[in-house]
Amino acid sequence: MRWKAPRTGRRRGLVAAATAAVGAVALALGTASAVTGVTAASASEHTAAPAALGGNWYGAAPYVMPFDNSPPDLGPVMSATGQKSFQLAFILAPNGGGCSPTWDGTHAVSSDTQAKSMIDGIRAAGGDVTVSAGGYGGTKLGQTCGDPSSTAAAYQQVISKYALKAIDFDLEEPEYENATAIHNEIGAAKILQQNNPGLYVSVTTAGTTGGEGTGWFGKQLLAEAKSQGFTPANYAIMPFDGGFNGSAAQISALEGFHSTLMNTFGWSSATAYAHEGVSLMNGRSDTGEYFRQADFQAVLNYATSHGLSRFTFWSVNRDRQCSPPDNNGQTSGTCSSVTQGAWDFTRFTAAFGGAPASPPPTDPPPGACTAPAWNATSVYTGGMEVTYSKHTYKAKWWTQGETPGTADVWSDEGPCT
Repeated sequence: MRWKAPRTGRRRGLVAAATAAVGAVALALGTASAVTGVTAASASEHTAAPAALGGNWYGAAPYVMPFDNSPPDLGPVMSATGQKSFQLAFILAPNGGGCSPTWDGTHAVSSDTQAKSMIDGIRAAGGDVTVSAGGYGGTKLGQTCGDPSSTAAAYQQVISKYALKAIDFDLEEPEYENATAIHNEIGAAKILQQNNPGLYVSVTTAGTTGGEGTGWFGKQLLAEAKSQGFTPANYAIMPFDGGFNGSAAQISALEGFHSTLMNTFGWSSATAYAHEGVSLMNGRSDTGEYFRQADFQAVLNYATSHGLSRFTFWSVNRDRQCSPPDNNGQTSGTCSSVTQGAWDFTRFTAAFGGAPASPPPTDPPPGACTAPAWNATSVYTGGMEVTYSKHTYKAKWWTQGETPGTADVWSDEGPCT
């Protein structure tokens, strides 16, 4: 997921303006482009995690790159916005190969002091972190480790090193096109969840503008999780870099993904919302889409009103105004390319994290099963309803012999009695 500067862009190698913009951003904001403040030497004494934050905060942790894209001083960010949690990115396999965790493929976790200093500083200020594994590009541990157990052992080094209470698996191109790698990553996530009681595990994958919220590989990822009996705190899609046009398209994708979660896992509407999340991109995306403060507000309203459990964005490194504000129509890793105040977008995750955790919408009691029972030999066309396994299903298009609940052609309309 997201920017990999200085090697590549967040998705498609767009970092040309990132380095040039750093000086202008620092001058415009008076913000040092080094990790200072909360990462001062005195913070190094705080080596253990504090009491875990509420799950809402781990679901509200915006992404930060601690090594690239001019990482900001997070002390002023926390003070200005009330944000308590951050998601540090990304854990990868070494660029030269092997089954040991590194930051961005280049900084070994075993010898790291820089990311640890940032983590200690956040905790000293009363916050906490989650760490994200994967992202777009780079070699993932699931690709180089031989099986779920060895993949989990590599990630356990990260959890132990930083006393983590939360971890994110960012599974997208090109890794999620590799069935073996996804099997290893999902299997590792399940092992970590079992071996670290209370660990908050989230999964992030690509979003699409289609009616299902994610594409074929995203649905295969969900199917793999189902086959392994793994249920994370939530699955989040990234509704950007795919022809999205503001918040309306993003909300439409989230509704489609909600249906996909219900159909894949057999969840009720309320349960699916409670296991759904969204990961946004602030300002100008890699493909030239624009997501401004009003778009974030609209998606935040949707997330809170529907009981979603994750609302995050890429990235705090970009949550500051460029100079000039539109960055000459270019996407940057260090500023948003839209007019904004410092940390405007982080205020939305702070609102989500600090909001009282409201229960998800309650499913109405099931009504009577009035549709005819599904018959494997019958032909059904779009709009026709059947009853199967005490659920009502509606056909999206022509079908015959495809079992409801296991085929995309059927939309689960909910339980019935």
